Amino acid sequence: MEFQLKQDLDLILVPAGLFFLFTYHLYLLYRVLRHPSTTAIGYENHNWMAWVQTMMQTGNAGAAISVISNNKSGSTYVAFNCFSMCGFIGLWVGSSSSSAYNIVFILGNTSAATISLKDMTMFFAFLLSFGGFIQSVRYYVQANSIISMPNTDVPVNYVQRLMLMGNNFWHIGLRLLYFAMVLLFWSFGPIPMFVSCVVMVIFLFFLDSNGEPLHQFGPVVKLPVKKVVEEVVVRA
Repeated sequence: MEFQLKQDLDLILVPAGLFFLFTYHLYLLYRVLRHPSTTAIGYENHNWMAWVQTMMQTGNAGAAISVISNNKSGSTYVAFNCFSMCGFIGLWVGSSSSSAYNIVFILGNTSAATISLKDMTMFFAFLLSFGGFIQSVRYYVQANSIISMPNTDVPVNYVQRLMLMGNNFWHIGLRLLYFAMVLLFWSFGPIPMFVSCVVMVIFLFFLDSNGEPLHQFGPVVKLPVKKVVEEVVVRA
């Protein structure tokens, strides 16, 4: 009975951990759609919309291109790492056997089918994360090309939509990368995987929450020099 219980830990803890993780992200999606100001994602989207509007009103295309290029470089770098992990896992699955797992004590199912399932789910998680970051690069490239058009009446909301899509796909790729990390802990057994799900949800709850009010980013009103001198003299 004890041996069967160890084998069934994967059937109990792995679905429980995934359910806990998916339930939190459904709750986060609800907050982003209904109450975006209470989430870090909604706070970032609000700042990006204000940034695009300010850049297009001032016509500072050089600074805008520099910022978008930095975001594109970050997405490209993480996408390359995800693709490298896919290749590494593919080589591991093709060249290794289940006997390699017997070196480390794993409290759970260590059959060949379970090990293959662990590797394949990790592979697809990194692959989907790679797709999310590539889509983020795609929208950043479009925003970069449009905002740099000279002498063109480009709608502000069009560039805002591209930047929001790039930021949202960045977060999707990041969430899938978190999911791949959880599956990586599953390689050491269902107990580390379940604990990592619980710890990750606790940390993400605080990281995804936003308590700062949304700033409206109005134009800075510069007082005339004469009026500033008069105010200083009066206060003195």
